[in-house]
Amino acid sequence: MIEYNFREIEEKWQRYWEENKTFRVERDPNKKKYYVLEMFPYPSGKLHIGHLRNYSIGDVVARYKRMRGFNVLHPMGWDAFGLPAENAAIKMKVHPASWTYGNIENMRKQLKEIGASYDWDREVATCDPDYYKWTEWMFLQFYKAGLAYKAEALVNWCPKCKTVLANEQVEQGRCWRCGSVVQKKKLEQWFLKITDYAEELLSDIEKLEGWPERVKLMQKNWIGKSEGVEVDFEVEGLDEVMPIFTTRIDTIFGVTFMALAPEHPLVDKIISLSSNGDEIRNFVDEVLRQDQSYRSDISTEKEGIFTGYYAVNPVNGERIPVWVANYILMEYGTGAIMGVPAHDERDFEFAKKYNLPIRVVISPDGSANPHLEEAYTGDGIQVNSGEFDGLSCKEAKEKIADWVERQGIGRRKVNYKLRDWLISRQRYWGAPIPIVYCQKCGIVPVPEDRLPVILPLDLQIGEDGSSPLPKSKEFVEARCPVCGGPAKRETDTMDTFICSSWYFDRFTSPRSDDKPFEKDDIEYWMPVDQYIGGVEHAVLHLLYSRFFTKFLADRGLFEFREPFKNLLTQGMVIKDGAKMSKSLGNIVDPDDIIKKYGADTARLFILFTSPPERDLEWSDQGVEGAHRFLKRVWRLYQLLIPKLPRKSFEVIDVDDIKSKETRRLKRFLHYTIKRVTIDIDKRMHFNTAISALMELTNELYKFKPQTEEDWMVVNEALNAMVLMFHPFVPHIAEELWSLLGNDSTLAYEPWPQWDEKAATFEEVTVVVQINGKVRSQFDAPRGLSKEELKEMALSSDAVRSRIEGKEIVKVVVVPDKIVSIVVR
Repeated sequence: MIEYNFREIEEKWQRYWEENKTFRVERDPNKKKYYVLEMFPYPSGKLHIGHLRNYSIGDVVARYKRMRGFNVLHPMGWDAFGLPAENAAIKMKVHPASWTYGNIENMRKQLKEIGASYDWDREVATCDPDYYKWTEWMFLQFYKAGLAYKAEALVNWCPKCKTVLANEQVEQGRCWRCGSVVQKKKLEQWFLKITDYAEELLSDIEKLEGWPERVKLMQKNWIGKSEGVEVDFEVEGLDEVMPIFTTRIDTIFGVTFMALAPEHPLVDKIISLSSNGDEIRNFVDEVLRQDQSYRSDISTEKEGIFTGYYAVNPVNGERIPVWVANYILMEYGTGAIMGVPAHDERDFEFAKKYNLPIRVVISPDGSANPHLEEAYTGDGIQVNSGEFDGLSCKEAKEKIADWVERQGIGRRKVNYKLRDWLISRQRYWGAPIPIVYCQKCGIVPVPEDRLPVILPLDLQIGEDGSSPLPKSKEFVEARCPVCGGPAKRETDTMDTFICSSWYFDRFTSPRSDDKPFEKDDIEYWMPVDQYIGGVEHAVLHLLYSRFFTKFLADRGLFEFREPFKNLLTQGMVIKDGAKMSKSLGNIVDPDDIIKKYGADTARLFILFTSPPERDLEWSDQGVEGAHRFLKRVWRLYQLLIPKLPRKSFEVIDVDDIKSKETRRLKRFLHYTIKRVTIDIDKRMHFNTAISALMELTNELYKFKPQTEEDWMVVNEALNAMVLMFHPFVPHIAEELWSLLGNDSTLAYEPWPQWDEKAATFEEVTVVVQINGKVRSQFDAPRGLSKEELKEMALSSDAVRSRIEGKEIVKVVVVPDKIVSIVVR
């Protein structure tokens, strides 16, 4: 018997697939397409177990769909720009390009070693000029449409690294990279007007039927639509109007203070005019060093400072003190709020701390109880609300909004939490922004026929992390495309989310050099039928991709408006009860697993241990068990293949099979085909599909073929089982397919079909439990009554011997499954 040599087998078939370009695919209008895509990785240099899980899931889908006759697009590429390459360049004194391309080479090798069935002819890297040429082109389309603009913005600035930091890169007010205290700095930055698409992005979420509800809810909350009223409050002594947005206009008579976000533009004016301006400035600077997530957390202590200024409540003329408060964010509403402590929890906490008045204007029973232990945020009756007293708050919302609009002091408005996308980055390793600045012509876009603006590779990042682009005379100095005069290039680069917001489109025409994608290709392949990736990308990447798709559709580049039909967010891989991380020392290296057990074992364990959407608990024993099972499958075929009569078997109809045992194997086979097909196709429950194949393996081991009809069914089972194993463990499946006498890859072999008549068992195995322990089992015709099954169980020798002389307390029967006997 030949031993299972996984190394030889896996190297053999990986070489075969590569040499024969087995998974290369072209557009074919005569075949139905299927586009399966895993989120492409950042080329960090080494695959981790999370990668392996992601790509194994995608590969099962790709291989299965090919066998179902689909024209499958399954590409791979690299999200290659970004800060990690710059960090590595500084630490290891290498160029980001060298580090990035070296990592790509290593990770490409690893992906081939796990047997992923990618069309490598479509590989792209976002740092290649032939890719970022079109990223720059995308920016120009936004600019032409008026959706790319430059404006001053308050940003997180690291004085040591000399770059803008995303909010996620600020940890407890300090730079995540160098630990410096982060400053808030106003800079001219480029934005994309994603807010123009806020309503469509929100309303179309319900059309995403193949998306997890959790992800859809996260996107809804991120967009954050609210309907309310914007009201203008005049500020005494400043000749300024301070608009606020509220969803509770019914509480406007209960305003006892106003609060501004520290970032609010009015704050600078107040500081410049106020006698305690220095004190206010110190407070503002301290708050701006805090994480926004900390400030917005309802449990954070509310802090503020009185500005010395008063606003006028337009509904009753009251003078209201204006404060600056840490819990007000510029990202929400207008960055200013009317404080109604009686009916808002955070306002209540703030008012209590600073001894501000609390006025009840909504009462559950119509009485104005001034003594509140906590804010009342429910519905009720208006009190202390002038002419609106006695109305329900629901009625008051409409009537007060009408009154505000008639008075010209406010307007109904729909507001979104979503803000325009700040895409400028003061870093080197990113796609250049194709803009020049001319003293005569102003901001001038680079003409499309002069793209790409090449990122120079002969520059070195400063040891302090600063971008070398502003210091490069060759890069900065340019000619104005309009007047031909001297101009300077934009030295900011684009947020890497820009690169990943359209890469799935480029995969359809990766070698097109005169457009980002060919119209025929994009219309045939898109949208992606199955997208797979981590839930951590649920908002930003997925939202930006949807935004890009809708914008490009509006530009007439294609007709679809959503990029991904179905989305699977796989769970994390955890070990010892925690997510794998270097700091915890619980990392498992996929290379070590593949070297010791093989790629098929690694894939089988990952796919069998947990459904894709749930967390996977790593187990070394589980990996060993998966390997033992593959060796068991290998032995089964080694035992049976030499005994198969060397002639072509026809498939025998289940009704023509004489032997009861053989007929049972035939039924078990077709029942398994049905289970595996449904588990993959309808539920993506690969774990239960593999479990079904394990059960079929056990049945084949138990079966002892004697006659020609026995061998006919065994042959059918061996062939069908290899086909079903292929999406999960492709290398061993290919080798067994070859040993069965086939001389071509099974990658495009038809998926086995089940015979519904054969897939229904004539008999079922009924388990007998005595006092909760399995003591016997017997085969019985399907559909017997409870009484018939009870009688069969009690009359069997195995059961009679165990209950003899004992009192039967109870017998519970589950038809076709279990007879449970309780004795004493």
